Amino acid sequence: MSVSKPEAQPGAGSPPAKHSVPIGLVASVVAMIVVLLLPLPATLPPAGHRMLAILAFAVVVWLTEAVSYEASAIIITSLIAFLIGTAPTIKDPSVIYGTSAGISMGLAGFSNSALALVTGALFISAAMTITGLDKRIALVTLSLIGTTTRRILIGSIAVTIVLSLVVPSATARSACVVPIMIGVISAFGVDKRSNIAAGIMIVVAQGTSIWNVGILTAAAQNLLTVGFMDKMLGARVTWLDWLIAGAPWAIIMSAALLFIVLKMLPPESDSIAGGKEAVARSLRELGPMTGPQKRLLGVAIGLLFFWATEGKLHPFDTTSVTYVGLVILMLPRVGVMDWKTVQSRVPWGTVIVFGVGISLGTALLTTTAGQWLGDLVAHHTGLDQASAFTAFAILSAFLILIHLGFASATALTSAMLPILIAVLQSMQGDFSRLGMTMLLGYVVSFGFVLPINAPQNMVCLATDTFTARQFARVGIVLTIFGYLLLLLFAATWWRWLGWV
Repeated sequence: MSVSKPEAQPGAGSPPAKHSVPIGLVASVVAMIVVLLLPLPATLPPAGHRMLAILAFAVVVWLTEAVSYEASAIIITSLIAFLIGTAPTIKDPSVIYGTSAGISMGLAGFSNSALALVTGALFISAAMTITGLDKRIALVTLSLIGTTTRRILIGSIAVTIVLSLVVPSATARSACVVPIMIGVISAFGVDKRSNIAAGIMIVVAQGTSIWNVGILTAAAQNLLTVGFMDKMLGARVTWLDWLIAGAPWAIIMSAALLFIVLKMLPPESDSIAGGKEAVARSLRELGPMTGPQKRLLGVAIGLLFFWATEGKLHPFDTTSVTYVGLVILMLPRVGVMDWKTVQSRVPWGTVIVFGVGISLGTALLTTTAGQWLGDLVAHHTGLDQASAFTAFAILSAFLILIHLGFASATALTSAMLPILIAVLQSMQGDFSRLGMTMLLGYVVSFGFVLPINAPQNMVCLATDTFTARQFARVGIVLTIFGYLLLLLFAATWWRWLGWV
């Protein structure tokens, strides 16, 4: 996005500053107009044609980051309201949808349970930050693992795993862990640009992305995937289903990450004095565990229990259980936070982008644009006749490559997953569409190559402990290994579980 020059003061004699329109925004509008001007296929209704034009706009504006994600979300909602609102309905082409129905379609995502779960997750993340429980968990984990060079790297992964279970936000987790690891690096007395410092921070960033795959509630894009499952497939996987399928892959990837970092960024020393003392000192500074921290820990453990036993010991869904936890956390005297504190800590822009992302996917389905495009892709690529394994290999590679252009996994999921689900529905053969959707949801978290591909990468890059080139070198090797591991799991573990 361009930065405008300061306006001249009155009477200064200089001409007023010119505000340039971002090139990416112009390209987005052009892409939309081009799609609108294309000949209308007989099998695609006008509303579906217009939704494809809106999708083209969304993809380009997200790829170029011409405007903020929040601003793009509002623009997309307005486009749905007017372009679909002035289109003939699918059931009766003689009747126009009307802008009232159009804006309702643009806001449909805000009534989705997946959005409610994301909001609840953000509240829990805020509670962790407010009480300092996330920092305590990280420090206790590090103190248990040990503080030699290799153990610090293992500890970074361990902290990521533990926090992934109780802090449902990748950005919040990295924002918590990074200051702690910077403190450890400082205590070691090593150079900020040493391999040790670079390795620690790269492990934090990449480990966060890896465990976004392993745990359903660890990342917003996972919850968006579940939302699309509900809308397009009429079913969804449970928290435990996701964990059983994804955690083994994430464990092997974590070991691979440690091996790659140690080989490509070999530590200058295997043992560094002061690390253990630094962690112990930070724990002492925190003091004894507070009442709010104990109550929040109890609620977090309770949520984990109910998430993991959904459909096994009780019929309560993940979203409803999460909201019971939020009620407890916000009760007077019993809770750990009040509304005034929470509202300043929750990134409401994320909620808006997430809701509009669901709306975009739902509108593609409602106007049959998603099904039409899915049929087209499946037919022209031969995927409609391909085996489930071959389709997964091709679609996974496509998601990994296109993710290089996206700075948001949520945006990538919003734009691509409804189309890929439609492709799966167009395929022949007996395989689990639900399971394949979950597995493609795993691939959305492959933000390993460029720092800009995930917020946690940028948080770690801001520490100035590694370069984008170092990150990419590790990330390319990790991505190749991760993709091959996806194929191995698709041929074995996930097939045995019945997901392929």
